[in-house]
Amino acid sequence: MSKINIRQIGAATGLLSPATLLVLGSLVLPMLILLRYSFNAYDPMLLMRETFTLENYVRFFAEPYFHTVILTTLAVALGATIGSIILGFPIAYFLARTQSRFKSFLVVLVIFPLLVGNVVRAAGWITLFGTRGVVNVTLMNLGIISQPIEIMYTDFAVVIGTLSVVLPFMILTLQGVIENVDFSIVDAALNLGASRYKAFTRIFLPMIMPGVLAGFVLIFILCMNAYATPYLLGGPGYKMMAPTLYNQISSVANWPFASALAFILMAVTVISTLLVTRLTTRRRR
Repeated sequence: MSKINIRQIGAATGLLSPATLLVLGSLVLPMLILLRYSFNAYDPMLLMRETFTLENYVRFFAEPYFHTVILTTLAVALGATIGSIILGFPIAYFLARTQSRFKSFLVVLVIFPLLVGNVVRAAGWITLFGTRGVVNVTLMNLGIISQPIEIMYTDFAVVIGTLSVVLPFMILTLQGVIENVDFSIVDAALNLGASRYKAFTRIFLPMIMPGVLAGFVLIFILCMNAYATPYLLGGPGYKMMAPTLYNQISSVANWPFASALAFILMAVTVISTLLVTRLTTRRRR
C-alpha cells in the first residue's frame, strides 16, 4: 500500500472518528443497555431484577391489547404517510417547476411549521377539534349539527395532527427529486403521441419513484415513533406504541417491558420499511 493511500486512510479515519464516537456514545451504547434491560424481569419492589428471560416479549405477543396497539400504530403511520404523499406532491411539483421570483419565500413558508414545536401545533389542533373548538362552533352556528361531535381523542385527530407535522418533510423531499427530472423526456413522449396519463405513469413517475420511496421511508419512520401528537390529540390512553412505552416507564417504572416494547417497535418499523421497499422495487421492475 502506497504512502498516499495510507495518508488518505489516516485522514478519513481522523475526520470520521469524532462522529463515530458520538454515535457510539449517544445511540449505540444506550440501545445495547436497553436490549439487556429487555431480558430482565420486573420486580414491584426492586423495579428490575437482573436475569435472562423472554417473558417481556412473550407478554407482548400473548396479550391482545398490545396487538391492537401495534396495529393502530401501523395504521396511523401508514395513513399519515400516504396522506403526506397525496397532499405534498402537488405543492412539491409547483415549487419545483415555478419560475416565480417568490419561490424562495414559498419554500420558507413550507419550512416555517418546522420552527414550531409539536406541542404548540397540537395545541392549535385542540382549539380546532375541541368540543367548543372552531370546527364544532362553526358547524353548530351554521345549523349543520345540533350538538358538538367528538373529534378530539379519535384516530382522525391523531392522523391529521401527525400529518401536519411530517408534511413539510415530504414536500421538501419530493421537490428536490422533481427539480432533477429531465422534463425534455416527458415532452418527447407527449410529442410522440403519448397521453398525459401515460407520460405521467410510464415516464415521469418512474423517474421520481426513488425520491417518493425515500420520502415514504422517512415519513413512515417518523410516524411510527411519534409521541407528543398521539398523546395530546389521542389522549394519554391512546393505543400507539410510543405513548404505551412511555406509560410503562412513567406509571409503573417497568423498564424491562418498556425496553422490549422499544425493540419490538424498532423491529416492526424496519421490517415494514423493508417490505414496502421490496414491493415497490418489484413493482417498478
